[in-house]
Amino acid sequence: MSAPQTNIEKQERRHAVPIWGIVLAVIFGLFVGGFLSTSTAIFGADEPEGAAAEIDGRTGVAEPAD
Repeated sequence: MSAPQTNIEKQERRHAVPIWGIVLAVIFGLFVGGFLSTSTAIFGADEPEGAAAEIDGRTGVAEPAD
């Protein structure tokens, strides 16, 4: 079924604000996603705790990290 009376110009005016809101939300989401995915590379990751010693997988002996 189709609408009994369609007025494309009126519908464009009524839907303009929600469409711009959706566009801004997508842009914001892309910005936040890009920031979160690259923030570790930009700001550097923390060293894991206990990284001063490494365990040799063959013998199981702790060796000082280089």
